[in-house]
Amino acid sequence: MLPAREFSTLRLADVLTSSLDAVLSRPNPLGLPAVSKAVVVLADGLGVSSIRARAGHARFLASRLNKTSIIDGVFPATTVAGIATLTTGVEPGQHGLVGYQVLDAERDRVVNQLTGWDADMVPETWQRARTVFDTAAEQGVPSFAIGPKRFTNSGFTGAVLRGATYVPAESIADRFRAARTILNEQPTALIYLYVAELDVAAHAHGWESGRWLAQLETLDAEMATFAAGLRRDEGLLLTADHGVLDVPAAKHILFDTVPDLVAGVRHVAGDPRCVQLYLDPDQDAVTAETLAAAWRAVEGERAWIFTRDEAVAAGIFGRVAPEVLPRIGDVIIAARRLVAYYDSRDPKKSARTMIGQHGSLTDEELRVPLIRAGAFER
Repeated sequence: MLPAREFSTLRLADVLTSSLDAVLSRPNPLGLPAVSKAVVVLADGLGVSSIRARAGHARFLASRLNKTSIIDGVFPATTVAGIATLTTGVEPGQHGLVGYQVLDAERDRVVNQLTGWDADMVPETWQRARTVFDTAAEQGVPSFAIGPKRFTNSGFTGAVLRGATYVPAESIADRFRAARTILNEQPTALIYLYVAELDVAAHAHGWESGRWLAQLETLDAEMATFAAGLRRDEGLLLTADHGVLDVPAAKHILFDTVPDLVAGVRHVAGDPRCVQLYLDPDQDAVTAETLAAAWRAVEGERAWIFTRDEAVAAGIFGRVAPEVLPRIGDVIIAARRLVAYYDSRDPKKSARTMIGQHGSLTDEELRVPLIRAGAFER
């Protein structure tokens, strides 16, 4: 039931690790040349398909987009999994952030890995992998993470950016200015620059909206200006964690209204385009296989449906550590049509106001750019 597709040779996991290798004058998967300083921009939600569709509004980015500058993100195509893979260099099955919301089996609860960190979900241990910034510090390379002030001390920041000095900067322009200041002051550096605005606009208004387009134009202009000012020993990369699809409310599917689709289910997690279902361990009437079969009978034309065992065997989460395995749903529903799946019993209705959505295995959600500039341009 999984899609037949060829994944790119280069991976999101290679981007930041290769940048550090370049600063250390080491061979790397991206083939980056040696530099003194490297900047990696993560444009949240900026898929390849969106750049192509709006090429006239993103001339700098679009002009550098070709077959060698397209890579795959990770599954699920969601921010927590994508950014954690970028900053650790390992797949979701290793770092442990395997969805927007997942099961915390030890406490029998669903946790939000983006905003739901608490005393029982310690960032330093829940996210299992060392970061590239930790490695940089060991090698004597100072590293910096530039992003909005509100993320300075968040649990997610602690999970995926540990080892880096966090530099708050509110606007996109402010963040690029902060990066230029660091480059001017440091003889060697690894810089991660986060752009949240595109994803925020897409969720609220859709990626086809004027609001989203304005953020794209701002990012493109800032990238062009910043790239023009790079010195010979400074390299720049831009990538993304996932792409986005606009899903109209008429395409929302309230799956709990079909009893067979929630029979035996104790917890519902994931994203609307990548639902993860967890069975009640105290019942044995429904198994992962029978639940998956029920979903295939009803939704098999609109979604890829697979069990945890099938997902692990197919490697879509990468290598999965035993500690991470219970976080993955017993059954996973990944939308392949322009639909989003919701549980109408959920008292939180705000998610159903989102227009831009992501999480699944489509090209629009998985294909992300790898734009090179400065010393990294080729």
